[in-house]
Amino acid sequence: MNEETRTLFTYRILRYTPNLVRDEWVNIGVLLEDAARNRLRARLIEEESEIARVRRLHPAADEALLRALPADFESQIAAAPAAAAFLQKLDQTLSNVLQFSPQKGLLAGDFDAELDRLYRDHVAPPHYARSGIFENTRAWIRTRLTDVFRRRKILGRMERGVKVEQFTQPGDPLRIDYAYRVNGTRGYVHALSLSRDPAQAKVLAYTAECIRARQTSNEFVAITEREPARENERDQFVARLLAAQQIEIVPLARIEMFAERLRPRLQ
Repeated sequence: MNEETRTLFTYRILRYTPNLVRDEWVNIGVLLEDAARNRLRARLIEEESEIARVRRLHPAADEALLRALPADFESQIAAAPAAAAFLQKLDQTLSNVLQFSPQKGLLAGDFDAELDRLYRDHVAPPHYARSGIFENTRAWIRTRLTDVFRRRKILGRMERGVKVEQFTQPGDPLRIDYAYRVNGTRGYVHALSLSRDPAQAKVLAYTAECIRARQTSNEFVAITEREPARENERDQFVARLLAAQQIEIVPLARIEMFAERLRPRLQ
């Protein structure tokens, strides 16, 4: 990509600092600004594995605060008339346990891709190779999914991080990774790890049931790291549970075909 197609973005890392005296912190989010287009987005930790990592580092961490932050930041950003004004106000109102790193600039061409990269590099729990890389975590599956959607040029037509509390119960923290519309049908795509957290299949099945009770035309897809193994009882439990709610399973090995099939259908 040449320099003419790049834009100057600025970013800050949000840090959780429960003990100011010890000057210890953990990165919990990133804010990326495109001042030329008055564009600002935040991505903060939400996954159970991410919250658990903060608890391991800081056993007395305020979990309620951490879980509330993504929705709080999103609502404030949406209500702010200007990104710069919001950031200035945020600097003045952040609590002592939340601190920003110094602002830094970078040149990039894709705002959303850069936000994802910054999050992976600065915030997401580190992944390790074979003796320790968790290439079957939900976050890893979602990253692969996002990359495919971007390459297939459908990412911009997808809604990201869809709140489900409007269908389930107020305060439900779950956000479905992607949603789309096809001829009056609302589609939902969500990453799900068979190996690391199969219990999340129950959450997805319950959510699909609640959505269908309020919307007449829906389709659901669960993106998994692999095909459910026939000899694995837990995998087969997940497969039966999702099938009962008409949730299609698409392993990463078939995600390219799924994206290509979806592309001409999107509105």
